[in-house]
Amino acid sequence: MNWKQLISNKRFGLEALHATRKDDRTEFQRDYDRLIFSAPFRRLQNKTQVFPLPGSIFVHNRLTHSLEVSCVGRSLGNDVAKELLSLHPGLQEECPHLSEIGAIVSAACLAHDLGNPPFGHSGERAIGTYFSEGNGLQLKEKLSKEEWDDLTHFEGNANAFRLLTHQFNGRRKGGFVMTYSTLASIVKYPFSSQWAHTKAKFGFFRSEEADYIRIADELGITRLSKEEEPPKYARHPLVYLVEAADDICYQIMDIEDAHKLKLLTTEETKELMLRFFDEDKQNHIFHICDMVDDVNEQIAYLRSCVIGALIKECTDTFVRNEQNILDGAFEGSLIKHISRPVREAYGFCADLSFRRIYRSKDVLDIELAGFRVISTLLDLMIEAVLSPDKAYSRLLINRVSEQYDIHADTLYGKVQAVLDYISGMTDVYALDLYRKINGNSLPAV
Repeated sequence: MNWKQLISNKRFGLEALHATRKDDRTEFQRDYDRLIFSAPFRRLQNKTQVFPLPGSIFVHNRLTHSLEVSCVGRSLGNDVAKELLSLHPGLQEECPHLSEIGAIVSAACLAHDLGNPPFGHSGERAIGTYFSEGNGLQLKEKLSKEEWDDLTHFEGNANAFRLLTHQFNGRRKGGFVMTYSTLASIVKYPFSSQWAHTKAKFGFFRSEEADYIRIADELGITRLSKEEEPPKYARHPLVYLVEAADDICYQIMDIEDAHKLKLLTTEETKELMLRFFDEDKQNHIFHICDMVDDVNEQIAYLRSCVIGALIKECTDTFVRNEQNILDGAFEGSLIKHISRPVREAYGFCADLSFRRIYRSKDVLDIELAGFRVISTLLDLMIEAVLSPDKAYSRLLINRVSEQYDIHADTLYGKVQAVLDYISGMTDVYALDLYRKINGNSLPAV
């Protein structure tokens, strides 16, 4: 792979109209703005990140998480671009858009969670297990193996790529009409669901397979599988930066949220964050913290120091491994290859988070609720699209936006339309619909 081909501002769905605009915004900045003003992005404000949506204490939701990941991604991209241009001065002329890596990564970070269903990662599991263990099993013999794999391994990353590229009813060709490089930077697992037997995650559904192949061919992304095998590609290099920004934010910000919710004490939280630094840096941090009395402000300062340290480590790791990444030979995430002391501090945080945060009662409760709500909605909506002439089916279908192809010609298309509808819901909307369907919440009369 080479940077000149990898960084392209050609727009998916508008290839024939590719032209240079005459204003101050670059095409990659347009990607960012287009996402910020989109309805799916706004809906992230009512989707769970880790903890239940806030009561008296505000914690992160998918929207605030995505904005923070985007900020970190921009810093990573800008730092990497600066280092690459310093190492390879000729790249600026050969690849004029290389300096815009920060803008590309920032936009991709905004979009990385757009395909996640309500109730956090438990929503993904609820959809997958509905087909592999629940009532959805009845559809197995009516679908191809490729279609069945898409459903039983339902993946928010693949759903984000679909959301951004699919032409929904009444919408324009090319979906969001994003640049090729931004779209490729979102696909963390660049292979189809048929490879999910070895790795549970994948990057695109069968319905968008041809779209990803088109993007990969345009950008010169290395294909790892043989022609007769299901498509499997090396990652676009900027995926590593999007992934690193996400890894940095969810790990460190979840710890800050856990402190606010008193799942971790102040001393525990400080100890976790100080592990990232040597003694001299710790002394400097102590000096700054002594200047303020507010505990939350102290934790916020520590968090900013940790994020800064991880950005530097990931930038150094990317630049050091540039050729391996371009060759498609780099394995694992950037976090797994940072310097040992910082990597061990990150690993300690990850282990503690699993034990004390992700297995906490509040988090498990939202997972249980998510399974019940999503399974019930899937049951009713799939029955409705399979038997659309029934009276109750017509009532349910009438609630669905016309952009979703409920009346698709194939069973796979109908089920995908149901998943498009349900995965696009906010937690609040899904719960409200669930209550109304069960008669627990009725309109005021």
